[in-house]
Amino acid sequence: MLNTNLIGKIAFVCGSTQGIGKAVAHELADMGASIVLLARNHEALAETQKNLATTHAQTHHSIVADFQQPEALQQAIQAFCIKQNLHEAHILINNTGGPAGGAITEAQPATFLQTLQQHLICNQLLAQTLLPLMKQAGYGRIINIISTSVKEPLDNLGVSNTVRGAVASWAKTWANEVGQFGITVNNVLPGYTETARLAVIVSNKIRQTQQTTAEIEAQMKQHVPARRFAKPEEIAYAVAFLASPSASYINGINLPVDGGRTKSL
Repeated sequence: MLNTNLIGKIAFVCGSTQGIGKAVAHELADMGASIVLLARNHEALAETQKNLATTHAQTHHSIVADFQQPEALQQAIQAFCIKQNLHEAHILINNTGGPAGGAITEAQPATFLQTLQQHLICNQLLAQTLLPLMKQAGYGRIINIISTSVKEPLDNLGVSNTVRGAVASWAKTWANEVGQFGITVNNVLPGYTETARLAVIVSNKIRQTQQTTAEIEAQMKQHVPARRFAKPEEIAYAVAFLASPSASYINGINLPVDGGRTKSL
């Protein structure tokens, strides 16, 4: 029988004050998990936290953290775990904003380094910090929100394509090493989703082509068999299933949630 009960589980959700991250936090809370929100904006964190479900008597928390400062992020997580006297943790959702677009031929080394720090290095430090607590629990779910570019590199996203691919390989390697402890590591690959990030992409296309928003969005939707953009909640549903007990034998995969846009198998 399908088991999506997360009562008693503790979930750390990064980038959780907007878009996909916020939708994931709400979905996991609805399933019974206690949520630890991570983002830069204290006010947005407080607003998100107060609106999370507490139907199962959960206690939610927030951590102010900047993913452009990996060491400070790790210290904040470690301090939180010590303060809360945590002996177990169960779910880590790695999610942070992507870099600006642009051709890879014009990308500067500093941009690659900054993006690697924000994504790969932060993922590594967070996972290393929580790994002992997941081992103690005998239950772990590390889920990375990345991009369909790990299957098909996207035009004009040179740095993002490169770093997202590195994160996917990192995740597969982790999956191979920690599966024996009841911990799974998977990637969710969103397609076009109604978020602030998509609005920026549309705005950039408008500047480049002088077309209207409606024209640009119609063209983008033509590349999606579903002929529409995803709602953040639809990405969150996939993440929530992978976080659940029923996904215990799903490990090391890249799961597109893109309405069929990705053409590769």
